[in-house]
Parts: sequence; structure tokens; C-alpha cells
Amino acid sequence: MTFGFLQLDPVVFELGPLQVRWYGVLMALSVALGSYYLLRRGKRLGYDEDFLYNLLLLSVLGGVIGARAVYVATNWEHYAQNLVAVIRTDWGGLSFHGAVIGGVLAGGLYIKKKKASFNELADLAVPGFTLGIMLVRLANILNMEVMGRMTTGGFRHPAQLYGSAIGLVLLIIYVLQSRRRPPAGYLFWSFALYYSILRGVIEETCRDNPLYVTAFIYEPWGMAGFTLVQLLTPLFVAFSWWMRRRTLQSAALQAPAPPPRRRNNTGKGDRRRKGRNK
Repeated sequence: MTFGFLQLDPVVFELGPLQVRWYGVLMALSVALGSYYLLRRGKRLGYDEDFLYNLLLLSVLGGVIGARAVYVATNWEHYAQNLVAVIRTDWGGLSFHGAVIGGVLAGGLYIKKKKASFNELADLAVPGFTLGIMLVRLANILNMEVMGRMTTGGFRHPAQLYGSAIGLVLLIIYVLQSRRRPPAGYLFWSFALYYSILRGVIEETCRDNPLYVTAFIYEPWGMAGFTLVQLLTPLFVAFSWWMRRRTLQSAALQAPAPPPRRRNNTGKGDRRRKGRNK
């Protein structure tokens, strides 16, 4: 791929028929960094190390399977003629929504079995998700995928950079919110809420994706709607907002009631009454 004056190759190196691509390297890096954060913070919260390793393994496997399954299902016309390509995740083609759903389902079932706190552990997974968005979107540039729409002036929206910037914004939001020590689950559902809004409004509007409902097309600016993600965005936003609200309500119910204020019975009135009785 030619990018300005740089010659960028999506392949890092080859080992016989196996190609190691930047897409896989950056995805693995985001998983490693996110896992390190979850392990470190999870142990501080008192979780057993073996439990955390098992949770990470199941969540990552579930995430990869979910990401590929959703992407293939929504692009079946491309894979129907080449079934071998279905398992070639190193060529790209992963759905972030599928990754979250698959990872949450696999990890959530294991957490439930071990009777641990889903909300508490889900909060610790957010940095890994944001890093995944940032790094994998950069890898999309090398793979020449997730392309932006063209404007009438010949400018193509850098949709990959828009997506990567969204990941950075979400990471900043996470850091700022975590300083306030919100109730368990608030950080995860805030991430889901803001990601749904930012991707649906910014990235998908400028991304060259098929339109399932043609509501508007403004070719001079290279903007259009609605893609499948945009059609599902109101559902994602409503569900995330409702779940985040539930975390606040649960925290309010569990908060200890303040002790009753005691009346001061040794004030001036008492001293005056004592004076009169002398």
C-alpha cells in the first residue's frame, strides 16, 4: 500500500505459507495490554490469579469467534463463494460489536459460574477494548479496508483514523471517570454508550458501507445513512443507558443510610430553665 511518500506493507514477514500481518500483530498487542491491565487490577481487588487467566482465555476466544461470526454473517455474499476465507482472520474482517458480544457472553457465563461480580470485572476490560479500537483501526489502513466515502472534490474520508480517534477518546473518558470511583459497571456501560453514539454518528456516516435504508446522501461532503450499524445504534444506546442507570440505582440502594442527627439538649434554653428552678 502507498500512503503518501511511504510504502506500507500489510505483511510483517512470511513463514512458508503463513503470513504474519500487522493486523494480527496489533490486535494481539491490544489483547496483551488489555489482559495485563485486567490481571493487575483484578489481583488488587482480591481475585484469584487462576480465575483471571481462565476468564481472559475464555473471553478472548469468545470475542474472536463472535467478531468473525458477525462479520461473516453480515458479509455472507462475499464468503459464500470462498468458505476457506471464513477462517482466515489474518486477512481482516472482524466485527467489534461481535467481539464485545462474544467476549461478554463467554466471560459472563464463567463469572456467573464462579459467582464473581460481572460489573466489577467488565469495568476492567474497558481499556483493552479501547486499545483494540485504536490499534486495529490503524491496521485497517494497511489492509486497505474500512474505507471512507469519497467527496465530489476527490477527498476520501479517513474512516480508519476516525475510528482510531474514537478509541482514544473513549480511553480518556474511562480514565477521567475512574477517578470519581463510580459504582461497579458504570465504566463499562458508559463505554458501550459513548462508543455506540460516536461510531454511529461520526464513523458510520463517513464510512463506505452499504446503505440498508437510504435516508440521506450528501455527495459533496461524502456523507450518507443509514448503514446496518446506524440502524441498530438507537437500540445499543438505549440499552447501554438503561444498564448504566441501573448501576447508579443499585449503588444508591446499597449505600448505608446516614446516622440520624442528634438534638442538642444542653443549649441556652436548658440553662435558662435550670436558672428559673433555683
